[in-house]
Amino acid sequence: MNIPDFIIYAGPMFGSKTTKLLATVDRYRYQNKRIQAFKPGIDNRYSTSQIVTHSGGKIPAMVVNSGLEILEYIKRKDIDVVAVDEAFMIEGVSEALIEIFSRGVTVVVSSLDLSANCKIFPEIEKLMCWATKIEKCPAVCPICGGDAYYTFKKIEDNEEILIGGADIYEPRCWNHHPVFLGK
Repeated sequence: MNIPDFIIYAGPMFGSKTTKLLATVDRYRYQNKRIQAFKPGIDNRYSTSQIVTHSGGKIPAMVVNSGLEILEYIKRKDIDVVAVDEAFMIEGVSEALIEIFSRGVTVVVSSLDLSANCKIFPEIEKLMCWATKIEKCPAVCPICGGDAYYTFKKIEDNEEILIGGADIYEPRCWNHHPVFLGK
């Protein structure tokens, strides 16, 4: 029996999480694994039907709005690997992916783990203890060039999830994130 993996690539915006997910999926493809990728319906930054990296890498993906939609789709297919981009945006994704993993399917996730206010995204928190591998993917702090583990929102609003790219967000290190500066 194949032992499944549960891989999570987590970190701030621009930490190459999706790039790592695509590379992992590519490796499974070379192993002739049956793969299904999913992305959240609200994330339409680069494509409405593909997972796309900031640098242009892409794979086809089914668009979902809930973990239940992932489960329903998987029930009808014979899948070896489920890949989910921006998992924090999908309601109920943790329960769905834990169930899928418990059936022996490998799960690969890329996601922010913290909001720009440094609040843990509950869906990702629930997944962490099930992971067989967690890779924290730092970006580069634009202020000092150091490792940036946190996301900074350049605009002020009260939204925990606001879809955007470099126009709204940038990575920051501990020394340059307002949460740690007491602002």
